[in-house]
Amino acid sequence: MGIKIVIVDDQAMVRAGLRMVVESDPGMEVVGEAADGRDAIAVARRVRPDIVLMDISMPRLDGLSATRELLGAPSPPKVITLTTFDTDENLWAALRAGTSGFLLKVSPPEQLIEAIRIVHAGDALLDPAVTSRVIASFAGRSEPTPSPRLRDLTPRELEVLRLLARGLTNAEIADELYVGEATVKTHVARVLMKLGLRDRAQAVVFAYESGVVRPGTLA
Repeated sequence: MGIKIVIVDDQAMVRAGLRMVVESDPGMEVVGEAADGRDAIAVARRVRPDIVLMDISMPRLDGLSATRELLGAPSPPKVITLTTFDTDENLWAALRAGTSGFLLKVSPPEQLIEAIRIVHAGDALLDPAVTSRVIASFAGRSEPTPSPRLRDLTPRELEVLRLLARGLTNAEIADELYVGEATVKTHVARVLMKLGLRDRAQAVVFAYESGVVRPGTLA
């Protein structure tokens, strides 16, 4: 069975375009659509998708609130936040709500397909451009608070956390540290376990809020 996807956007033409791209891949299936956050929750509960492509600005219930509600339920889907980048000011809050990453609405079709595959595989989609320019900006609005949980990390695990916060993939981290990708996967798993985090997106939030990475320091 292919990857089941729900598309959420208040513009019918945007939904139609996303559906066309998604269904061009034989391994993916659009199982539902919604024009606002309230309908998105109802549709997702009914069809149990693997991935929800979620717009932020919508009537009745915005995408941020819908994401919080969806991810607070048992066995939730993964959420990819759709953004226009220049106008959405809730991206940092979306990360904190538990979204698995961001996708620009102007992204090319192949990037949408790849994003869905990445998130479905359990990874987080943290485009370096979004990570450095947006996440850092929003994280910088408050002073970081060092966490005692950081003491549980080894020096190498702390280094891996910093690289995660830059939006690097396992392969890129492996290149950076001159180790195998399997070793990186083990380090990432241990970082998430020791810090009590669900996924890489939460690791980025934690890294900024605890001061491991500071705005303006990303490569």
